[in-house]
Amino acid sequence: MLYSSALLILTVSAAHVSSFHFKLLPFHFLKAGSRNALVLFPLFRRLQEEEQQLRTSSLPAIPNPFPELCSPASSPVLSPGSLPPGEPSSGKYIVKIFSEDGMGKVVEIPADMTARDLCQLLVYKSHCVDDNSWALVEHHPLLGLERCLEDHELVVQVQASMNSDSRFLFRKNYAKYEFFRNPLTFFPEHMVAWCQETNHTIPPSQLLQNFLATSSCPEIQGHLYMKDVGRKSWKKVYMFLRRSGLYCSTKGTSKEPRHLQLLADLEDSNIFTVITGRKQHGAPTDYAFCIKPNKGRGEMKELRMLCAEDEQSRTCWMTAFRLFKYGIVLYQNYKIPQQRKTLLSHFSAPVRSVSENSLVAMDFSGRIGRVIDNPVEAQSAAMEEGHAWRVRRSFLCYLIHIAQLWFHGRITREESHRIIHQQGQVDGLFLLRVSQSNPKAFVLTLCHHQKIKHFQILPCEEDGQVFFSLDDGATKFTDLIQLVEFYQLNRGVLPCKLKHPCTVVAL
Repeated sequence: MLYSSALLILTVSAAHVSSFHFKLLPFHFLKAGSRNALVLFPLFRRLQEEEQQLRTSSLPAIPNPFPELCSPASSPVLSPGSLPPGEPSSGKYIVKIFSEDGMGKVVEIPADMTARDLCQLLVYKSHCVDDNSWALVEHHPLLGLERCLEDHELVVQVQASMNSDSRFLFRKNYAKYEFFRNPLTFFPEHMVAWCQETNHTIPPSQLLQNFLATSSCPEIQGHLYMKDVGRKSWKKVYMFLRRSGLYCSTKGTSKEPRHLQLLADLEDSNIFTVITGRKQHGAPTDYAFCIKPNKGRGEMKELRMLCAEDEQSRTCWMTAFRLFKYGIVLYQNYKIPQQRKTLLSHFSAPVRSVSENSLVAMDFSGRIGRVIDNPVEAQSAAMEEGHAWRVRRSFLCYLIHIAQLWFHGRITREESHRIIHQQGQVDGLFLLRVSQSNPKAFVLTLCHHQKIKHFQILPCEEDGQVFFSLDDGATKFTDLIQLVEFYQLNRGVLPCKLKHPCTVVAL
């Protein structure tokens, strides 16, 4: 049987190998199943394979500019909401991290990278000291919420559940595991129901064991302000935090099951600090926090807004929430840096000690250096060198501290409070700033017992040399670095030693 039709023939242009031109050539009397018809289709498939090889070998890999139009597995760029939490994936993903100054850095990470590993990567890239106090913060500016990611959380999964306006921040958090060192500071006895039942006779170690053990049933109790869903009003209710969730009592302080109402499930939620409680949410105090569902879209009606009476109560509720949700995993995260320090100490090179008897005084005033044998001449040379060093140092006393990480320049009192709050409010957390009332003076801002205190550092002049003191001249220092180093070793007039400097690193 004869057919008359048009056949699509694929020809290769000699000008550009990777481009193909299609021509419609009429033909007549082509018999079905003839040899000419059988050759065309294998040739077409072979040209398709060659085209694919040319594309993959010659063209560079370009990220997909429209990842939302493709499946997450085929797109190398991760957009918020494109990867459901818990879904296994592979490949590289783009994450943008912001520092305190608002500058961002784009990092390409694998899908299984944890928050701890990413922090160590940022520490290495930023050339800062790795003291295991860096944290990755999930920040929601429109909602006024933020939380520190746990070290074991996968960054890609957390980013997939974030809104488009949310971001990651890289900052210090000294209080991340402080409750393992000082549990009584974080868990007041009047808020732990177990302590009330045993007449306050539980040691701190046993208290933490009960929080970490799955067989025990500790409970946090107390009054909290709760915001009504869909309204601006707040009401004060009695609440209980257990492993099974957060409950409120519908009848006073009753614990009977028929009077308890479940407010939030710990497994499917995360706890956030509310940074704009009074201004944005009308909170009755400055100590608001929020329980946000993991799979929610971040709308206000999905948030459970709560508010405590003071900072210690808010810290207790939020710390207990983390312990009930993650349990022994938090303790393992806390122990990993300490185990690394132990391993490194075994392989570190021994420090060579230098005896004072092997040191000699030298005179380099001439063309050739000579050893000073006369003890009187050596003592005189040492005094002259010390005086010359003090004179040179006096010119730099106002400038030498600028490069220190704990010096924050001309920030306000409120800004110093905000930085202290963000970095953990642990004992000994401090920073230095320029005084607003006296331009020639400085202020030491120190946290002690979750309260922020300010100490003015005044300059004083003696024999033509400027000194600094914060105890009215009883203890004087030639510069601020010497002052900070002294109070890191000695408490002096301060309520505690200076332990943790507030550090802001630019990425």
